[in-house]
Amino acid sequence: MLISQIKGANGEIIVAVREPGAAAKSVKGATSVYALAMEAADGGKSLVSVIEAHGYGDAVDLEKAYAEGRFLPPITHPDAAHLHLTGTGLTHLGSAATRDSMHKKTTEAAEETLTDSMKMFRMGLEGGKPAAGQKGVQPEWFYKGNGYGAAAPGAPLVSPSFALDGGEEPEMAGIYVIAKDGTPFRIGFALSNEFSDHVTERINYLFLAHSKLRPASFGPEIRIGVAPEDIRGTSRIKRGNHVIFEKPFLSGEANMSHTFANLEYHHFKYGLFRVPGDVHVHMFGTATLSFADGIKAEEGDIFEIEVSEFGLPLRNPLKVAAEEEIAVKQL
Repeated sequence: MLISQIKGANGEIIVAVREPGAAAKSVKGATSVYALAMEAADGGKSLVSVIEAHGYGDAVDLEKAYAEGRFLPPITHPDAAHLHLTGTGLTHLGSAATRDSMHKKTTEAAEETLTDSMKMFRMGLEGGKPAAGQKGVQPEWFYKGNGYGAAAPGAPLVSPSFALDGGEEPEMAGIYVIAKDGTPFRIGFALSNEFSDHVTERINYLFLAHSKLRPASFGPEIRIGVAPEDIRGTSRIKRGNHVIFEKPFLSGEANMSHTFANLEYHHFKYGLFRVPGDVHVHMFGTATLSFADGIKAEEGDIFEIEVSEFGLPLRNPLKVAAEEEIAVKQL
């Protein structure tokens, strides 16, 4: 089942659900996806059973809502500061053609010649998929922001004036709520654009934290449940009437050096991330970047990420913010 949120005529949230390839319907009495998820988490029920108990209302034209700019992120929190945007990198093996050569490179090279990135990647290859009941190696991890940095599907991804680059990162994101007893519950997975500043990151790996403090978009729909083992889609950039970049997007554990469960454990092992009522959007990394192919996105370019099993494609135009004067004042 796919679930999403759109703005109604009076500013209210309409929750829409559908099966892939079918028309969407509203969920009766649902004020938000967050409210439905918390009802399920705190009530010991599945989200699908809660949706079915509410029942279905009017048909919802999702394509029309998208064209009219009425999509919201597929989950929001009443207090945006309690929605956490986080992620992890160096988790994907890359294309099948480069997988063997990459593994050879990282296992035969002398330890002292490897970059920190390559060391982290090798750690994932060796320990990212632990046996049942065991804990695997922890991945690279980063913080992107909170709900104030969540751009709705169709809305611009705003690059700050001081940025050196604004580029897409097509990824899968896990969507979670924390129950009243502190238990994390996964709603499902969604497409995401983990928008980053790759030029800043390339200057020095210690600038990674700065490069990730950018908005992100996810959705338009959440696929409720577990992710497919092998996820295949497309990432593209459109400039005017032309596609200037298009490449396959691979994800799922068949194309990763970590299991989703291992990545989830190393995020939620911190008590800070198990605060009752919070929402987490955790992005799982990618092996496809236009930046790696020498593409420099420009204002007005449209990023598009598409995987058929996850509903409508995620589209966001690039916008560059005007320069701001920032000064701290003494009280």
